[in-house]
Amino acid sequence: VDIDAKEAGAPKGELLTFNTDRALQFGYAEGEAKNMDDLLQKLKLADASVQYDEVSFAEKVARFLTHPIVIPILLSIASLGLIVELYSPGFGIPGTMGVTALLLFFYGHLVAGFAGYETLFLFLAGILLMILELFLPGGIVGVIGLICVVVSLFLAAGSFTEMAISILIATAVSIIAVIILTKVLGKRMKFFKKFILTDSTNKESGYVSNETREDLVGQIAVTATALRPSGTIVFGDERIDVVSEGAFIDKDEQVKIVKAEGSRIVVRKV
Repeated sequence: VDIDAKEAGAPKGELLTFNTDRALQFGYAEGEAKNMDDLLQKLKLADASVQYDEVSFAEKVARFLTHPIVIPILLSIASLGLIVELYSPGFGIPGTMGVTALLLFFYGHLVAGFAGYETLFLFLAGILLMILELFLPGGIVGVIGLICVVVSLFLAAGSFTEMAISILIATAVSIIAVIILTKVLGKRMKFFKKFILTDSTNKESGYVSNETREDLVGQIAVTATALRPSGTIVFGDERIDVVSEGAFIDKDEQVKIVKAEGSRIVVRKV
């Protein structure tokens, strides 16, 4: 309807608002009905059969599961549950929670009509490829699987932007949660100690990167090769790689072992 805003009483730049009488006056409405029966009478549809559709329980659940706030929560639970499951023997509560969250995500989007079964199949194929990566070398299979999972999430989404934000939120929540579980709770709760490597290869535990031959210091040996400045000496029945203090030493010369630091043994010509 072509309406002159000034004639209808709306100041410039303001919204034009009608009550029933003014809507009828300016031709924006065709009539007024008190109730549904009155409306049907005026439309000459009094004998029509009227059916009322109600939202089913499945549709209510789907509406809840596809809410912009619920989606990142489901993805966060899924990612965190699966990460924890990787560090747990067998398949337990964290893995069940993660899989359940993913199933709820796809169920809601399937019922809502955002996703088709091909999207679900793409997601399952991605998960299968990521599992195969545990047994195959190279890393390519795992990368392809991860791409399939991410693409399936975007294909199932009603909004590309909302899904991108949801994935970023889920990733951030998972990283923060893992840090908290390992750094804070890991020292207090036995379960989370599986995330933390507490063993160390220190000298007190009997681990050494190289054996220090301190027993050789002060011993006299003979050069098996020329030292320029590195070479080999013979001490008893043992051949040992050494370096001189800097000077070149010919073969078959007597040398004294003056220092032993790990694998570095220093000699001096006698």
